[in-house]
Amino acid sequence: MGYIILAILIIGGFTALYLKKEIVTNDNTEDDKKRISELEKDLATRDEKINNLEQNTDIVNAKMSSFEQIKTEKTQAEERLKSVEQERNILKTKVTTLENKEDARNEALRKSLDKSNALQESLEKEKERLNDERVAEKEAQFESMKKQWGEHEKDIENHIQMICKNHILTYIPQEDFPYPRNKPDNTVKISEQYIIFDSKSPSNDDLSNFPNYIKNQTDNLKKYAKHKDVKKELFLVIPTNTLHTIKQFTYNMGDYNVYVITKDAIEPIIISLRKIQEFQLVEKLSPEERDDICRIIGKFAHTTKRRIQIDQYFAEEFLDTLKKASNQLPREILKSVIEFEGAEKLNPPMEKRNKQILTQELIDKRIQLNKEIEIREIPEIDAKISFKDKKNDEE
Repeated sequence: MGYIILAILIIGGFTALYLKKEIVTNDNTEDDKKRISELEKDLATRDEKINNLEQNTDIVNAKMSSFEQIKTEKTQAEERLKSVEQERNILKTKVTTLENKEDARNEALRKSLDKSNALQESLEKEKERLNDERVAEKEAQFESMKKQWGEHEKDIENHIQMICKNHILTYIPQEDFPYPRNKPDNTVKISEQYIIFDSKSPSNDDLSNFPNYIKNQTDNLKKYAKHKDVKKELFLVIPTNTLHTIKQFTYNMGDYNVYVITKDAIEPIIISLRKIQEFQLVEKLSPEERDDICRIIGKFAHTTKRRIQIDQYFAEEFLDTLKKASNQLPREILKSVIEFEGAEKLNPPMEKRNKQILTQELIDKRIQLNKEIEIREIPEIDAKISFKDKKNDEE
């Protein structure tokens, strides 16, 4: 645009010079003056147009400069937009990747949660099953104990009758007891004296009150002890599985003594008392003989209680071991153990009536076992068993 305006100005200048030259040459004629006037006017108009064009050129140049600046800014904006789009695409890719990872993580978490829920449900079912087994085991054990308690009186009666038959002693049934108002469960007549064995068992599953019940029953035995021909040593026979609740086994009631025993102690006690039959009158016994009898009875009583303690201890240990085996052994091993257990069978020696168990045979058997232990070089085992305080047993 600037070059065009410069060309117009140059042409206008040459035209003006030419017109002046024409005017001088023709001696300024009237027509020429007129023409010159018109040309001057035309030149002034053109100058004005040139000025306007120059102004417009300045304006156009200014606009061109602004346009170039805007174009530059546009280019920069396009570059920034392109960079932003690239960054947006990168971020979009990252977001997509993260979303995919999040979906995968959520899926893995869902599967893990499902497995955890399934495992938790399985553990809950196993826990319920074990609890049900324990409850059933305790219920079965308690039912067995209740059954034993219910049959305790009849079982003791049959046992004492068998002992009397084996040792040729007189058993006094409850209905034949000579005193009508007082009828003990079992009575054995030795040396014209009545030996009382009264059976006692818990009335319910709360064994915490059983010791108090036994203590109260010692007072009730006074109704038997008041008779002259009733021996002043009376016995309360309790079930073996209640022995662990009893802390006191001997009661001195002043006029008579009460002993708390179990079924296993009955026969040794009766055998000890039977020795008195060998003497017609107790008064004829010498102090040494009386001491011997008392010593034997005391030895039997102590040995019986110790044997009961040991049996009770090992019974509890065996039951605890069986419970641990059921709870701690792997399922497959426990299943095999149960199968082998079902195949096993113990055959202890059978007891026959009228066949006496000879003491010498037991001694010979013990000697034979000791010899086998020495031959096989089996070391002695220190069991380190702790029992209840001996003072409590003797009270």
